[in-house]
Amino acid sequence: MAEITVRVLDESEWRLYRDLRLRALEESPESFSAQLADEVDHDEQFWRGRMDRYQQLLAERDGRPQGIASLGPYAAEPSAGEIFGLYVVPEARNTGVSWRLVAAAAALASREGHRQLYYWVGIDNGRAIGFAKNFGFRSTGARRPSRESDLALGDSETALVLSLVLDDTSVPNPTSKKPASREGPIR
Repeated sequence: MAEITVRVLDESEWRLYRDLRLRALEESPESFSAQLADEVDHDEQFWRGRMDRYQQLLAERDGRPQGIASLGPYAAEPSAGEIFGLYVVPEARNTGVSWRLVAAAAALASREGHRQLYYWVGIDNGRAIGFAKNFGFRSTGARRPSRESDLALGDSETALVLSLVLDDTSVPNPTSKKPASREGPIR
């Protein structure tokens, strides 16, 4: 099986990002704060704007898109970054793609000087929370509504945070499938 590579998309690849993002919203609507109807009709300028504001990471295998994630600044904490929009195509799930995307995002955030990386996850998404905690994220206790339309339903997300600074007091998870270094190749 070919290696999973992760690279940052440039603005000229906005169509690739758009197509994966719309696929994610269609296939997994409960996993995102936006809905397909919110984004499907946007024009090229909207998508290029997203490419300018955030870094879009693409995971590939044999030149085929396997997943995406976005990395941007965390508005509530200037020294931190935030990963969001994490999506893996169904046929590539459970193959390490999400791990490689998060590892690449963490490495990139660290190189950009961020001390922490935040990741908001639905409180009912046990699989995503388990993945994040196995990766090294820890709960913050912070919560927010998943989307404005969910306020009446009570659906909410919880913030998880990953330290990007070496901490001599932390103990690594010996059962984790983490590579020795979180720095996956970013092309």
